[in-house]
Amino acid sequence: MDVALQPICRSLTVPGRPQTAQNLIRLWLLWLLWRYIQPHSSKMPLQRLQHANRITCRLYSISRNPSPLSVSAVVVGAGPAGITVVGNLLAQGQRQLVWVDPFFRGGRVNANYREVPSNTKVNLFVQYAQEVPAFKTIVESAEKPNAFTALQELPQEQGCCLSYAADLCLMLTEGLAKRSDIERQQAEVSKAVLDERTDTWSVDLSNGQRVTTSKVVLCTGSEPRPDGVPNLQALGSGHIRPVHLDIALSPSKLTQAFDPAAETTVAVIGASHSAILVLMNLVNLASTTHPHLRIKWFTRNQLRYAEYMDGWILRDNTGLKGQAAEWARQNLEDGAFSNSPVSKIITKISTAQNEQETYRAELPRCTDIVQAVGYIRNPTPTLEVIGKDGNRTEPAVVYDHSNGRFFTDVKHAQTYIPGLFGAGIAFPERVTDPRGNVEYAVGFWKFMKFVKRVVPDWVSKP
Repeated sequence: MDVALQPICRSLTVPGRPQTAQNLIRLWLLWLLWRYIQPHSSKMPLQRLQHANRITCRLYSISRNPSPLSVSAVVVGAGPAGITVVGNLLAQGQRQLVWVDPFFRGGRVNANYREVPSNTKVNLFVQYAQEVPAFKTIVESAEKPNAFTALQELPQEQGCCLSYAADLCLMLTEGLAKRSDIERQQAEVSKAVLDERTDTWSVDLSNGQRVTTSKVVLCTGSEPRPDGVPNLQALGSGHIRPVHLDIALSPSKLTQAFDPAAETTVAVIGASHSAILVLMNLVNLASTTHPHLRIKWFTRNQLRYAEYMDGWILRDNTGLKGQAAEWARQNLEDGAFSNSPVSKIITKISTAQNEQETYRAELPRCTDIVQAVGYIRNPTPTLEVIGKDGNRTEPAVVYDHSNGRFFTDVKHAQTYIPGLFGAGIAFPERVTDPRGNVEYAVGFWKFMKFVKRVVPDWVSKP
């Protein structure tokens, strides 16, 4: 910006929104200059006219290519994990945050899983919303009734529809957006570059903005894994229509995925919590609006349930809970299946032995397939490092599930990358239960416990 214009921009800058305010001011000054130049251009001396035009072009260029923001942290993603990280960074005294997301609509839980029954008790959602000061402020100042009071009115020791949790995400997102120390950027991160000479990150956004910071936190989420059955073509099953897991988990969307009058056989792959919910939804369709629908359920494992022990939960993150567990016990276990109405709809097929041969024999008779075999990370931004020697590299990074940091592993020498962190379903905490079983902790309250533990270290030792 020209030196003569800097005092004007500084005097009119809005606290907490410096870059947004300055860009608006530049456009306003541009408009004023244009209004002045246009009617007087024929009478102005050539030198003054050329100088005015240079200022106009300079303002236009700056407004189109804004200078970098400099902030304490950039949080990428606005699902449950991103919300959690923002709240905890604020609790640790971090101010001037940039929060990046294309939508700011609660992530996948709001977009796709509102109809899914939770395997988390309601009281943990309530506790989550009161765990950090920023959330408490939003909850206490919100007009009632609201998403938080709706959760308070539910039975606290049971699960609930995830729409309640999704509405809480939206409420917290809107509340955080009103803060002057958070700059929301509705965009995606295209690239983040660490300069090791200064331990500073330069983060490029898809809207053209560049942000400099000492800390980048990736809360970029995950999506259903598409490859539970490899190479359908080679198995003679290339005709099978894939049904996305997100659709199969939403009863209102699933009912539109099939022709009620058509003979339909759906292959369901897996024995996970999601797989059981899919079976529940398909059985409900077959029992009501789609009488010609049948299911082939392929699984290599026995059903596993979460078990409440003395102060801890066995298979807390991998076992069936809530509605899915209750329905599976009543209908799918060997002692119950033959006497259950679902046995007329579901054919159970074990793939524990000769998996490929089983698929080759059974899949050609199916018309559709739902794969409920876990999740994979969404793509992350390109990460580059400028070394102390000035050379630029694109290192392979590894996530440390114990502390939320990333490191490089070169010839078995692990080196943490300064200021790069992760959290959420893509980057969860690794936990070990009292029996030595290792799992990855996923869920609102589990994100909160992990992030609350590690963020103080992120802030003090970036």
